[in-house]
Amino acid sequence: MLKNLCGHLRTVRKHRQAVLCNCIRAGIPFQGFVHDLSKYSLTEFVPSVKYYQGTRSPNEQERTEKGYSEAWMHHKGRNKHHFEYWTDYSPETKQLEPVKMPLRYVAEMFCDRVAASKIYNGEKYTEYEPLRYFLRGKPRRKIHPETSRFLEILLKMLVIKGEDFTFAWLKWYLSTHTEY
Repeated sequence: MLKNLCGHLRTVRKHRQAVLCNCIRAGIPFQGFVHDLSKYSLTEFVPSVKYYQGTRSPNEQERTEKGYSEAWMHHKGRNKHHFEYWTDYSPETKQLEPVKMPLRYVAEMFCDRVAASKIYNGEKYTEYEPLRYFLRGKPRRKIHPETSRFLEILLKMLVIKGEDFTFAWLKWYLSTHTEY
């Protein structure tokens, strides 16, 4: 259990540090400072230590064993950079539907995806990894189409133009636009 505790703390610290660096580069430093603080809540922390493996999200293992992940449900409900947060009942369909995310949270989601890809892929990381992850889940993802399109543009820009260009462009875009 001590190994899991240390491993989980190390992973969360490295991830938050990488997201902070990305958010600073994107011009949203405050979001980087507060990113994923809910991971230290008991609801998320305890299962994350229990199900820690080091090679994938502990939420996946919790979901495998219990059929759901209480830690993930808590996390996505408190962190606006997750597209899953942005669902609501549509007045037209009376069903849960994806809502277009505000620009600054899509920017944080991009920063998060790049950081997570680096942490989980380690030395195997390439600038294609965040896009590969996005495309793999695209057919079943319930995300607002405009949000999906904008995130995909950022991820493709990362592959084609590289990190320096993409983060500089995103910083410029955030300073000159309120919508995407």
